[in-house]
Amino acid sequence: MQEKINQYTAEINSFQPKDAAELETFRIRFLGTKGIIKDLFEEFKTVTPEEKRVLGKVLNEFKQNAEAKYQALKESSETAEGNSTSDADLTLPGEGYELGARHPLSLVRKEIIEIFKKLGFNVAEGPEIEDDWHNFSALNFPEEHPARDMQDTFFIKKGGEKGDIALRTHTSSVQVRMMEAGKPPFRAIMPGRVYRNEAISARAHCFFHQVEGLYIDENVSFADLKQTLFYFVQELYGEGTKVRFRPSYFPFTEPSAEMDISCTICKGEGCQLCKHSGWVEILGCGMVDPNVLENCNIDSKKYTGYAFGMGIERITNLKYQIKDLRLFSENDVRFLKQFKSEMI
Repeated sequence: MQEKINQYTAEINSFQPKDAAELETFRIRFLGTKGIIKDLFEEFKTVTPEEKRVLGKVLNEFKQNAEAKYQALKESSETAEGNSTSDADLTLPGEGYELGARHPLSLVRKEIIEIFKKLGFNVAEGPEIEDDWHNFSALNFPEEHPARDMQDTFFIKKGGEKGDIALRTHTSSVQVRMMEAGKPPFRAIMPGRVYRNEAISARAHCFFHQVEGLYIDENVSFADLKQTLFYFVQELYGEGTKVRFRPSYFPFTEPSAEMDISCTICKGEGCQLCKHSGWVEILGCGMVDPNVLENCNIDSKKYTGYAFGMGIERITNLKYQIKDLRLFSENDVRFLKQFKSEMI
């Protein structure tokens, strides 16, 4: 055993690795769990007590010598790597990182918010999963209204203490929550994602994004609504954009109207988006129905107000002349890269 230790000691003292791989091989051979030192200690158990007194000290010194040799070689190797020179030309310009871009819907959403902020509107948000009261009943939807049907609404739970639970079909539910929690005057817009059980096409999707607005105070009139929306259109699409209001019906407003603008894609000549009419509907609006105010504990004889709602996808289609709204959710990098210049 003494001869083995002397032989291994000479090998350790003369060892000089050429690279990190050889150094690792040395560590495994001598210091590993199945290495030479482990075997020598196993053999040490079988020697006589007289030999143990002599070989015990020799074996421990051998182990310490091997560990010290490995540690010194490791530190020397790391120092050499740190001081090694590189063939790289440090004077060359670095490789730039390709910048991403804001999604077009995010760009338009932010622009809409900024326009209405100039008019004193705040931003309000609410949950995407709503109960029947906030999504339908408080907004004057009759029990037999088709919007309550499975063909239009994604229901999560039918019945229960709070009635049906569903993915919200509009951000009008945020208006109800705001009116219930405070007192007039209210002046706010409600951006957010909504869900409807519709066939996916170039003009419709099962989920989309809305911005709704609400203004309630004393002596609010339809003229206030028209002027607010006219200002919005001129700011978003530019001066000279034509606007028209058409009578319509919504359960939560009376009177109600739909607002069209002159098609920005065909300039009024007629195309697929405007159904060859030269006009495109961008939002619905009207005076808040007194029943909605009363449902939210607001005195309808003292306060009046208007509300409006628009789809951000439709607004974005017209602003950037995009003919298929499915592009917004397909994550096609070729499409998204076009909006790099629009980063804000």
